[in-house]
Amino acid sequence: MKDGNSKVVRLSQLALEARGRAMLVGGCVRDELMGVEPKDWDVEVYGVAPEKLREILDSFGEVNVVGEAFTVYKVGSDLDVSLPRRERKVGSGHRGFVVEGDPDMSFEEACSRRDFTVNAILKDPLTGEIVDPFNGRGDIEKKILRHVSSETFAEDSLRVLRAAQFAARFDFDIAPETVELCKTIDVTDLPKERIWGELEKLLLKAEKPSIGLKWLYDLGVVDQLFPEMKSLVGVPQEPEWHPEGDVDVHTLMVADEARKLVDDLPYEKQVTVMLGAVCHDFGKPPTTVFMDGRWRSHSHDEAGVEPTLSFLDTLGIYTLHGYDARNQIVQLVRYHLKPGEYYKSKSPVGDGAFRRLARKVEPDLLYRVAKADSLGRNPDWLPKEKWFGSEAQEWFIEKVRELQIERKAPEPILMGRHLIELGLSPSPQFKKILDAIYEMQLDGKITRLDEAILEAEKLS
Repeated sequence: MKDGNSKVVRLSQLALEARGRAMLVGGCVRDELMGVEPKDWDVEVYGVAPEKLREILDSFGEVNVVGEAFTVYKVGSDLDVSLPRRERKVGSGHRGFVVEGDPDMSFEEACSRRDFTVNAILKDPLTGEIVDPFNGRGDIEKKILRHVSSETFAEDSLRVLRAAQFAARFDFDIAPETVELCKTIDVTDLPKERIWGELEKLLLKAEKPSIGLKWLYDLGVVDQLFPEMKSLVGVPQEPEWHPEGDVDVHTLMVADEARKLVDDLPYEKQVTVMLGAVCHDFGKPPTTVFMDGRWRSHSHDEAGVEPTLSFLDTLGIYTLHGYDARNQIVQLVRYHLKPGEYYKSKSPVGDGAFRRLARKVEPDLLYRVAKADSLGRNPDWLPKEKWFGSEAQEWFIEKVRELQIERKAPEPILMGRHLIELGLSPSPQFKKILDAIYEMQLDGKITRLDEAILEAEKLS
Protein backbone atom coordinates (compact mmCIF):
# COMPACT_ATOMS: atom_id res chain seq x y z
CA MET A 1 0.00 0.00 0.00
CA LYS A 2 1.37 3.38 -0.97
CA ASP A 3 2.21 5.88 1.77
CA GLY A 4 -0.48 8.35 0.69
CA ASN A 5 -3.11 5.62 0.69
CA SER A 6 -2.08 4.42 4.16
CA LYS A 7 -2.39 7.99 5.45
CA VAL A 8 -5.89 8.15 3.96
CA VAL A 9 -6.92 4.99 5.82
CA ARG A 10 -5.49 6.24 9.11
CA LEU A 11 -7.18 9.63 8.67
CA SER A 12 -10.47 7.89 7.92
CA GLN A 13 -10.20 5.80 11.08
CA LEU A 14 -9.46 8.86 13.22
CA ALA A 15 -12.37 10.76 11.63
CA LEU A 16 -14.68 7.83 12.38
CA GLU A 17 -13.54 7.80 16.02
CA ALA A 18 -14.45 11.52 16.12
CA ARG A 19 -17.94 10.61 14.82
CA GLY A 20 -17.18 11.96 11.37
CA ARG A 21 -16.46 10.49 8.00
CA ALA A 22 -13.54 11.04 5.63
CA MET A 23 -14.32 10.67 1.93
CA LEU A 24 -12.03 10.55 -1.07
CA VAL A 25 -13.17 13.11 -3.65
CA GLY A 26 -12.52 14.33 -7.15
CA GLY A 27 -9.77 13.16 -9.46
CA CYS A 28 -8.44 10.30 -7.37
CA VAL A 29 -11.88 8.63 -7.32
CA ARG A 30 -12.41 9.33 -11.01
CA ASP A 31 -9.00 7.92 -11.94
CA GLU A 32 -9.51 4.74 -9.92
CA LEU A 33 -12.90 4.14 -11.57
CA MET A 34 -11.18 4.58 -14.93
CA GLY A 35 -8.56 2.01 -14.01
CA VAL A 36 -5.78 4.55 -13.45
CA GLU A 37 -3.67 4.43 -10.28
CA PRO A 38 -4.04 7.78 -8.47
CA LYS A 39 -0.82 9.69 -7.83
CA ASP A 40 -2.28 11.78 -5.02
CA TRP A 41 -5.40 11.93 -2.91
CA ASP A 42 -7.97 14.56 -1.94
CA VAL A 43 -10.07 13.96 1.15
CA GLU A 44 -13.05 15.86 2.53
CA VAL A 45 -13.85 15.27 6.18
CA TYR A 46 -17.55 15.43 7.12
CA GLY A 47 -19.00 15.80 10.60
CA VAL A 48 -15.77 16.93 12.30
CA ALA A 49 -15.33 20.48 13.59
CA PRO A 50 -12.39 22.46 12.13
CA GLU A 51 -10.53 22.52 15.47
CA LYS A 52 -10.84 18.77 15.90
CA LEU A 53 -9.77 18.15 12.29
CA ARG A 54 -6.61 20.20 12.85
CA GLU A 55 -5.91 18.23 16.01
CA ILE A 56 -6.25 14.96 14.09
CA LEU A 57 -3.98 16.17 11.31
CA ASP A 58 -1.30 17.39 13.72
CA SER A 59 -0.87 13.78 14.81
CA PHE A 60 0.54 13.06 11.31
CA GLY A 61 3.51 15.36 11.93
CA GLU A 62 4.21 18.45 9.87
CA VAL A 63 1.13 19.78 8.08
CA ASN A 64 1.26 22.66 5.61
CA VAL A 65 -1.68 25.02 5.41
CA VAL A 66 -2.47 26.58 2.04
CA GLY A 67 -5.28 28.67 0.59
CA GLU A 68 -6.22 32.28 1.24
CA ALA A 69 -9.97 31.91 0.89
CA PHE A 70 -10.28 28.38 2.23
CA THR A 71 -7.99 26.18 4.26
CA VAL A 72 -6.49 23.09 2.68
CA TYR A 73 -4.15 20.94 4.73
CA LYS A 74 -1.30 19.29 2.87
CA VAL A 75 -0.09 16.12 4.56
CA GLY A 76 3.10 15.22 2.76
CA SER A 77 3.29 15.69 -0.99
CA ASP A 78 0.39 13.45 -1.96
CA LEU A 79 -2.54 14.10 0.41
CA ASP A 80 -4.76 17.20 0.57
CA VAL A 81 -7.39 17.40 3.31
CA SER A 82 -10.24 19.89 3.69
CA LEU A 83 -13.74 20.33 4.99
CA PRO A 84 -16.61 20.18 2.49
CA ARG A 85 -17.18 23.68 1.22
CA ARG A 86 -19.61 25.92 -0.56
CA GLU A 87 -18.74 28.84 -2.79
CA ARG A 88 -20.65 32.08 -3.24
CA LYS A 89 -20.06 34.37 -6.21
CA VAL A 90 -19.58 37.88 -4.84
CA GLY A 91 -17.65 39.62 -7.60
CA SER A 92 -16.52 39.43 -11.19
CA GLY A 93 -13.61 37.40 -12.40
CA HIS A 94 -12.13 34.03 -11.65
CA ARG A 95 -11.34 34.98 -8.06
CA GLY A 96 -14.64 36.61 -7.16
CA PHE A 97 -15.75 33.93 -4.67
CA VAL A 98 -16.30 33.58 -0.95
CA VAL A 99 -15.53 30.02 0.12
CA GLU A 100 -16.95 28.64 3.35
CA GLY A 101 -16.25 25.32 5.03
CA ASP A 102 -19.16 23.44 6.56
CA PRO A 103 -18.55 20.02 8.15
CA ASP A 104 -22.33 19.43 8.36
CA MET A 105 -22.90 19.77 4.61
CA SER A 106 -24.54 16.83 2.86
CA PHE A 107 -22.67 14.76 0.30
CA GLU A 108 -24.95 15.91 -2.49
CA GLU A 109 -24.62 19.59 -1.66
CA ALA A 110 -20.83 19.29 -1.49
CA CYS A 111 -20.70 17.49 -4.83
CA SER A 112 -23.02 19.99 -6.46
CA ARG A 113 -20.29 22.66 -6.46
CA ARG A 114 -17.98 20.53 -8.61
CA ASP A 115 -17.42 21.08 -12.31
CA PHE A 116 -18.20 17.77 -14.04
CA THR A 117 -20.15 14.72 -12.96
CA VAL A 118 -17.06 12.53 -13.35
CA ASN A 119 -15.37 14.66 -10.68
CA ALA A 120 -18.40 14.67 -8.36
CA ILE A 121 -17.99 11.17 -6.95
CA LEU A 122 -17.06 10.27 -3.36
CA LYS A 123 -15.56 7.07 -1.98
CA ASP A 124 -15.32 5.86 1.60
CA PRO A 125 -11.75 4.54 2.05
CA LEU A 126 -12.82 2.19 4.87
CA THR A 127 -15.86 0.55 3.34
CA GLY A 128 -15.29 1.16 -0.37
CA GLU A 129 -18.78 2.67 -0.67
CA ILE A 130 -19.23 4.94 -3.67
CA VAL A 131 -21.44 8.02 -3.35
CA ASP A 132 -22.41 9.27 -6.80
CA PRO A 133 -25.30 11.76 -6.64
CA PHE A 134 -24.95 12.95 -10.25
CA ASN A 135 -24.25 9.64 -12.02
CA GLY A 136 -20.60 10.35 -12.73
CA ARG A 137 -19.91 6.63 -13.11
CA GLY A 138 -22.45 6.46 -15.90
CA ASP A 139 -20.72 9.33 -17.71
CA ILE A 140 -17.34 7.64 -17.25
CA GLU A 141 -18.75 4.55 -18.93
CA LYS A 142 -20.15 6.70 -21.74
CA LYS A 143 -16.85 8.64 -21.96
CA ILE A 144 -18.59 11.98 -21.72
CA LEU A 145 -18.03 15.20 -19.78
CA ARG A 146 -21.20 16.76 -18.39
CA HIS A 147 -21.45 19.76 -16.08
CA VAL A 148 -23.00 19.22 -12.66
CA SER A 149 -24.94 22.45 -12.22
CA SER A 150 -26.06 25.00 -14.77
CA GLU A 151 -26.44 27.51 -11.93
CA THR A 152 -22.84 27.33 -10.67
CA PHE A 153 -20.77 26.02 -13.58
CA ALA A 154 -20.55 29.35 -15.38
CA GLU A 155 -19.38 31.15 -12.24
CA ASP A 156 -15.86 29.77 -12.77
CA SER A 157 -14.67 30.49 -16.32
CA LEU A 158 -11.65 28.22 -15.92
CA ARG A 159 -14.00 25.27 -16.29
CA VAL A 160 -14.30 25.94 -20.03
CA LEU A 161 -10.58 25.32 -20.46
CA ARG A 162 -10.77 22.37 -18.10
CA ALA A 163 -13.44 20.84 -20.33
CA ALA A 164 -11.05 20.96 -23.28
CA GLN A 165 -8.07 19.52 -21.41
CA PHE A 166 -10.11 16.75 -19.74
CA ALA A 167 -11.62 15.81 -23.11
CA ALA A 168 -8.10 15.55 -24.54
CA ARG A 169 -6.58 13.64 -21.63
CA PHE A 170 -9.39 11.10 -21.30
CA ASP A 171 -10.50 11.06 -24.96
CA PHE A 172 -14.01 11.98 -23.80
CA ASP A 173 -16.75 13.75 -25.68
CA ILE A 174 -18.47 16.77 -24.14
CA ALA A 175 -22.24 16.71 -23.60
CA PRO A 176 -24.11 19.02 -26.02
CA GLU A 177 -25.70 20.99 -23.19
CA THR A 178 -22.27 21.53 -21.64
CA VAL A 179 -20.88 22.69 -24.98
CA GLU A 180 -23.67 25.24 -25.34
CA LEU A 181 -23.12 26.47 -21.80
CA CYS A 182 -19.36 26.84 -22.32
CA LYS A 183 -19.94 28.93 -25.43
CA THR A 184 -21.77 31.55 -23.33
CA ILE A 185 -18.95 32.00 -20.80
CA ASP A 186 -16.48 34.89 -20.90
CA VAL A 187 -12.99 33.50 -20.29
CA THR A 188 -11.09 36.77 -20.74
CA ASP A 189 -11.03 37.27 -16.96
CA LEU A 190 -8.58 34.41 -16.52
CA PRO A 191 -5.00 35.23 -15.46
CA LYS A 192 -2.13 34.00 -17.61
CA GLU A 193 -0.98 31.35 -15.18
CA ARG A 194 -4.42 29.71 -15.10
CA ILE A 195 -4.70 29.71 -18.88
CA TRP A 196 -1.27 28.14 -19.19
CA GLY A 197 -2.02 25.64 -16.42
CA GLU A 198 -4.81 24.09 -18.46
CA LEU A 199 -3.07 24.32 -21.84
CA GLU A 200 0.02 22.71 -20.32
CA LYS A 201 -2.02 19.67 -19.21
CA LEU A 202 -3.74 19.54 -22.59
CA LEU A 203 -0.41 19.47 -24.45
CA LEU A 204 1.62 17.24 -22.15
CA LYS A 205 -0.84 14.86 -20.48
CA ALA A 206 -2.96 13.95 -23.52
CA GLU A 207 -1.81 11.39 -26.07
CA LYS A 208 -3.65 13.39 -28.74
CA PRO A 209 -3.55 17.10 -27.89
CA SER A 210 -5.50 17.78 -31.09
CA ILE A 211 -8.68 16.67 -29.31
CA GLY A 212 -8.33 19.43 -26.74
CA LEU A 213 -7.11 22.03 -29.23
CA LYS A 214 -10.15 21.39 -31.40
CA TRP A 215 -12.39 21.83 -28.36
CA LEU A 216 -10.71 25.18 -27.68
CA TYR A 217 -12.01 26.21 -31.10
CA ASP A 218 -15.45 24.66 -30.65
CA LEU A 219 -16.03 26.07 -27.14
CA GLY A 220 -15.16 29.61 -28.18
CA VAL A 221 -11.90 29.85 -26.24
CA VAL A 222 -9.80 30.53 -29.34
CA ASP A 223 -12.15 33.35 -30.35
CA GLN A 224 -11.60 35.04 -27.00
CA LEU A 225 -7.99 34.29 -26.06
CA PHE A 226 -5.95 33.15 -29.03
CA PRO A 227 -6.35 35.31 -32.16
CA GLU A 228 -3.17 33.72 -33.52
CA MET A 229 -4.88 30.33 -33.60
CA LYS A 230 -8.14 31.78 -34.90
CA SER A 231 -6.35 33.35 -37.87
CA LEU A 232 -5.34 29.87 -39.10
CA VAL A 233 -8.95 28.92 -39.84
CA GLY A 234 -9.72 28.95 -43.55
CA VAL A 235 -6.12 29.54 -44.64
CA PRO A 236 -5.48 27.01 -47.42
CA GLN A 237 -2.42 24.79 -47.72
CA GLU A 238 -0.76 23.53 -50.86
CA PRO A 239 -2.86 20.39 -51.48
CA GLU A 240 0.05 18.30 -52.66
CA TRP A 241 1.81 18.92 -49.36
CA HIS A 242 -1.12 19.08 -46.98
CA PRO A 243 -3.90 16.77 -48.16
CA GLU A 244 -6.03 17.50 -45.09
CA GLY A 245 -6.64 21.12 -46.07
CA ASP A 246 -6.53 24.28 -43.98
CA VAL A 247 -3.72 25.38 -41.68
CA ASP A 248 -5.66 25.00 -38.43
CA VAL A 249 -6.33 21.32 -39.16
CA HIS A 250 -2.69 20.74 -40.10
CA THR A 251 -1.56 22.43 -36.87
CA LEU A 252 -3.65 20.03 -34.78
CA MET A 253 -2.11 17.09 -36.64
CA VAL A 254 1.38 18.48 -36.04
CA ALA A 255 0.68 18.81 -32.32
CA ASP A 256 -0.21 15.11 -32.16
CA GLU A 257 2.98 14.15 -33.96
CA ALA A 258 5.07 16.39 -31.71
CA ARG A 259 3.54 14.78 -28.63
CA LYS A 260 4.97 11.44 -29.76
CA LEU A 261 8.48 12.91 -29.86
CA VAL A 262 8.94 14.57 -26.46
CA ASP A 263 8.74 11.93 -23.74
CA ASP A 264 12.52 11.63 -23.44
CA LEU A 265 12.98 15.38 -22.92
CA PRO A 266 13.04 17.35 -19.65
CA TYR A 267 9.87 19.28 -18.87
CA GLU A 268 11.03 22.66 -20.14
CA LYS A 269 12.03 21.23 -23.51
CA GLN A 270 8.81 19.25 -23.80
CA VAL A 271 6.95 22.54 -23.45
CA THR A 272 9.25 24.20 -25.98
CA VAL A 273 8.68 21.56 -28.65
CA MET A 274 4.92 21.42 -28.10
CA LEU A 275 4.48 25.19 -28.27
CA GLY A 276 6.85 25.33 -31.25
CA ALA A 277 4.57 22.83 -32.99
CA VAL A 278 1.41 24.82 -32.17
CA CYS A 279 2.98 28.10 -33.33
CA HIS A 280 5.00 26.91 -36.33
CA ASP A 281 2.54 28.13 -38.99
CA PHE A 282 1.37 31.34 -37.31
CA GLY A 283 3.03 33.24 -40.16
CA LYS A 284 0.88 31.71 -42.89
CA PRO A 285 -2.26 33.88 -42.64
CA PRO A 286 -0.50 37.11 -43.72
CA THR A 287 1.76 35.42 -46.30
CA THR A 288 -0.53 32.96 -48.10
CA VAL A 289 -1.43 33.98 -51.65
CA PHE A 290 -2.68 32.19 -54.76
CA MET A 291 0.05 32.44 -57.36
CA ASP A 292 0.78 30.55 -60.58
CA GLY A 293 -2.15 28.23 -60.05
CA ARG A 294 -1.36 27.22 -56.48
CA TRP A 295 -1.35 28.48 -52.91
CA ARG A 296 2.03 29.71 -51.68
CA SER A 297 3.26 30.95 -48.29
CA HIS A 298 6.62 32.59 -48.87
CA SER A 299 8.58 33.61 -45.77
CA HIS A 300 5.87 32.40 -43.40
CA ASP A 301 8.59 31.19 -41.04
CA GLU A 302 9.87 34.71 -40.37
CA ALA A 303 6.34 36.15 -40.43
CA GLY A 304 5.41 33.79 -37.60
CA VAL A 305 7.71 35.42 -35.06
CA GLU A 306 5.47 38.31 -33.98
CA PRO A 307 2.26 36.27 -33.56
CA THR A 308 4.26 33.66 -31.65
CA LEU A 309 5.48 36.30 -29.22
CA SER A 310 1.91 37.52 -28.78
CA PHE A 311 0.67 33.97 -28.13
CA LEU A 312 3.43 33.38 -25.56
CA ASP A 313 2.51 36.66 -23.85
CA THR A 314 -1.04 35.37 -23.39
CA LEU A 315 0.37 32.27 -21.70
CA GLY A 316 3.05 34.08 -19.71
CA ILE A 317 5.81 31.88 -21.14
CA TYR A 318 9.32 33.20 -20.52
CA THR A 319 11.93 31.07 -18.78
CA LEU A 320 11.11 27.59 -17.46
CA HIS A 321 13.39 26.07 -14.85
CA GLY A 322 16.08 28.53 -15.93
CA TYR A 323 15.72 27.58 -19.60
CA ASP A 324 14.96 30.33 -22.10
CA ALA A 325 11.92 28.56 -23.52
CA ARG A 326 10.47 31.74 -25.01
CA ASN A 327 13.48 32.43 -27.23
CA GLN A 328 13.79 28.80 -28.28
CA ILE A 329 10.11 28.61 -29.28
CA VAL A 330 10.50 31.73 -31.40
CA GLN A 331 13.60 30.30 -33.08
CA LEU A 332 11.85 27.00 -33.74
CA VAL A 333 9.14 28.92 -35.57
CA ARG A 334 11.70 31.00 -37.45
CA TYR A 335 13.84 28.05 -38.58
CA HIS A 336 11.44 25.10 -38.74
CA LEU A 337 11.86 24.86 -42.53
CA LYS A 338 15.67 24.71 -42.41
CA PRO A 339 16.09 20.89 -42.21
CA GLY A 340 14.03 20.48 -45.36
CA GLU A 341 15.78 23.36 -47.12
CA TYR A 342 19.21 21.95 -46.31
CA TYR A 343 18.16 18.49 -47.50
CA LYS A 344 16.77 19.75 -50.80
CA SER A 345 19.56 22.23 -51.49
CA LYS A 346 20.97 21.83 -55.00
CA SER A 347 24.48 22.50 -53.73
CA PRO A 348 25.88 20.70 -50.66
CA VAL A 349 25.33 22.49 -47.37
CA GLY A 350 28.62 22.87 -45.52
CA ASP A 351 29.25 21.93 -41.92
CA GLY A 352 29.57 25.60 -41.09
CA ALA A 353 25.91 26.19 -41.94
CA PHE A 354 24.86 23.52 -39.46
CA ARG A 355 27.11 24.94 -36.74
CA ARG A 356 25.87 28.48 -37.34
CA LEU A 357 22.28 27.29 -37.19
CA ALA A 358 23.07 25.68 -33.83
CA ARG A 359 24.04 29.13 -32.52
CA LYS A 360 20.47 30.29 -33.11
CA VAL A 361 18.32 27.28 -32.24
CA GLU A 362 18.79 23.93 -30.54
CA PRO A 363 19.12 21.46 -33.45
CA ASP A 364 17.66 18.49 -31.59
CA LEU A 365 14.47 20.41 -30.82
CA LEU A 366 14.37 21.80 -34.35
CA TYR A 367 14.53 18.25 -35.68
CA ARG A 368 11.52 17.26 -33.58
CA VAL A 369 9.34 20.20 -34.63
CA ALA A 370 10.31 19.83 -38.29
CA LYS A 371 9.63 16.09 -38.18
CA ALA A 372 6.23 16.69 -36.59
CA ASP A 373 5.49 19.25 -39.31
CA SER A 374 6.34 16.71 -42.00
CA LEU A 375 4.40 13.82 -40.47
CA GLY A 376 1.48 16.12 -39.70
CA ARG A 377 0.54 16.03 -43.37
CA ASN A 378 -0.83 12.49 -43.17
CA PRO A 379 -4.60 12.38 -42.54
CA ASP A 380 -6.18 9.11 -41.52
CA TRP A 381 -7.79 8.66 -44.93
CA LEU A 382 -4.51 8.94 -46.86
CA PRO A 383 -3.21 5.48 -47.94
CA LYS A 384 -0.09 4.57 -46.02
CA GLU A 385 1.94 4.16 -49.20
CA LYS A 386 1.31 7.87 -49.89
CA TRP A 387 2.27 9.10 -46.43
CA PHE A 388 4.78 11.86 -46.13
CA GLY A 389 7.88 10.68 -44.32
CA SER A 390 10.66 12.45 -42.46
CA GLU A 391 13.66 11.64 -44.65
CA ALA A 392 14.86 15.26 -44.60
CA GLN A 393 14.65 15.49 -40.82
CA GLU A 394 16.40 12.14 -40.27
CA TRP A 395 19.18 13.25 -42.61
CA PHE A 396 19.39 16.52 -40.68
CA ILE A 397 19.65 14.97 -37.22
CA GLU A 398 22.19 12.41 -38.41
CA LYS A 399 24.43 15.24 -39.59
CA VAL A 400 23.84 17.18 -36.39
CA ARG A 401 24.87 14.19 -34.30
CA GLU A 402 27.93 13.63 -36.46
CA LEU A 403 28.98 17.22 -35.73
CA GLN A 404 28.05 16.81 -32.03
CA ILE A 405 25.89 19.92 -31.99
CA GLU A 406 22.54 18.46 -30.89
CA ARG A 407 22.23 20.92 -28.00
CA LYS A 408 24.31 23.91 -29.12
CA ALA A 409 27.09 25.14 -31.35
CA PRO A 410 30.70 24.29 -30.41
CA GLU A 411 32.36 26.43 -27.75
CA PRO A 412 35.05 28.77 -29.10
CA ILE A 413 38.54 27.30 -29.03
CA LEU A 414 40.23 30.68 -28.78
CA MET A 415 39.48 32.82 -25.72
CA GLY A 416 40.45 36.34 -24.68
CA ARG A 417 43.02 35.02 -22.22
CA HIS A 418 44.85 33.38 -25.10
CA LEU A 419 45.18 36.77 -26.81
CA ILE A 420 46.53 38.29 -23.58
CA GLU A 421 49.09 35.49 -23.40
CA LEU A 422 50.14 36.53 -26.91
CA GLY A 423 50.94 39.98 -25.48
CA LEU A 424 47.85 41.75 -26.77
CA SER A 425 46.06 44.28 -24.59
CA PRO A 426 42.25 44.16 -24.26
CA SER A 427 40.71 46.42 -26.92
CA PRO A 428 37.87 46.55 -29.47
CA GLN A 429 40.22 44.59 -31.75
CA PHE A 430 39.88 41.64 -29.35
CA LYS A 431 36.31 40.91 -30.41
CA LYS A 432 37.12 41.21 -34.10
CA ILE A 433 39.92 38.68 -33.79
CA LEU A 434 37.88 36.29 -31.64
CA ASP A 435 34.91 36.51 -34.00
CA ALA A 436 37.08 35.93 -37.06
CA ILE A 437 38.74 32.88 -35.51
CA TYR A 438 35.41 31.48 -34.38
CA GLU A 439 34.00 31.81 -37.90
CA MET A 440 36.98 29.81 -39.16
CA GLN A 441 36.32 27.24 -36.45
CA LEU A 442 32.66 26.93 -37.49
CA ASP A 443 33.77 26.27 -41.06
CA GLY A 444 36.12 23.54 -39.86
CA LYS A 445 39.25 25.42 -40.92
CA ILE A 446 40.46 25.46 -37.33
CA THR A 447 40.11 22.46 -35.04
CA ARG A 448 42.92 22.93 -32.50
CA LEU A 449 44.13 25.70 -30.20
CA ASP A 450 47.56 25.92 -31.80
CA GLU A 451 45.91 26.52 -35.18
CA ALA A 452 43.70 29.21 -33.66
CA ILE A 453 46.67 30.98 -32.05
CA LEU A 454 48.60 30.92 -35.30
CA GLU A 455 45.71 32.57 -37.15
CA ALA A 456 45.27 35.10 -34.35
CA GLU A 457 48.89 36.14 -34.68
CA LYS A 458 48.30 36.79 -38.36
CA LEU A 459 45.33 39.02 -37.56
CA SER A 460 46.92 40.97 -34.68
